[in-house]
Amino acid sequence: MAAEQVTPTSYITHHLTFNAKSIGDGGFWTLHVDSIVTAVVLGLVGIGFIWWVVRKATPGVPGKLQAFVELMIEFVDDQVKDTFTHGDRHKFVAPVALTVFVWVVLMNAMDFIPVDWIAWFTEHVLHQDNWRPVPTADVNTTFALALSVWLLMIFFSIQVKGLGGWLHEIFCAPFGVKPLWLAPLLIVFNLLFNIVEYVSKPLSHSLRLFGNMYAGEIIFILLWIWAATGLAGTIFGSALAVGWAIFHILIVLLQAFIFMMLTVVYIAMAHEHH
Repeated sequence: MAAEQVTPTSYITHHLTFNAKSIGDGGFWTLHVDSIVTAVVLGLVGIGFIWWVVRKATPGVPGKLQAFVELMIEFVDDQVKDTFTHGDRHKFVAPVALTVFVWVVLMNAMDFIPVDWIAWFTEHVLHQDNWRPVPTADVNTTFALALSVWLLMIFFSIQVKGLGGWLHEIFCAPFGVKPLWLAPLLIVFNLLFNIVEYVSKPLSHSLRLFGNMYAGEIIFILLWIWAATGLAGTIFGSALAVGWAIFHILIVLLQAFIFMMLTVVYIAMAHEHH
């Protein structure tokens, strides 16, 4: 963006515009390339880092990186152990929880990089005009993650209870089907109750993370605008940006932790019989 053309409105619009590529006629089939590419790269970085540290792990007194990874793995494993009690958590649930936690933390942490640095890199190196750096500030990303967890929940429900057991639960729980003369009405109530529950889980799971990260992104952009308004703005805007960044560390970690715990809770609920 040319300096003489920058206004607060154009600055905000520029940094909140996705790098969207349409497939065919567009509409639903529009990909946010910035969110997809950034999320994939961060996922590879997170997995690659853990793999690299574990591959070089040694017995005895661990180094700083090994100790950090071991503490993180133990922390996640302890949370899963307290929630998932339906079998060997190390086969699938604990690794998924670790992957989700690390991936979401890294995507959230992109909020700490000043948007102007990202804009300069993408415009001069990638030759892209728009690039939003925080994948979790895109509802498409958070909903895709939540929908994946939702599908896992359904998969484990059917695996544990069988297709018949799962359908029986949908139509016969939580109100039951007795007395028999009320069975048709109770079946309708059970179905409606379960539909609301199934629909609300991915919505709440995704929108909680999206709302917090989108709000954080907006606040950072507004603070950078204030920091560019003159000497006083630079001083106070930069000071507030640093203060918000310190507070935002808690939000980044907390939202990743909540998303991970809900993932474990939903998978654990899929193993329960009603």
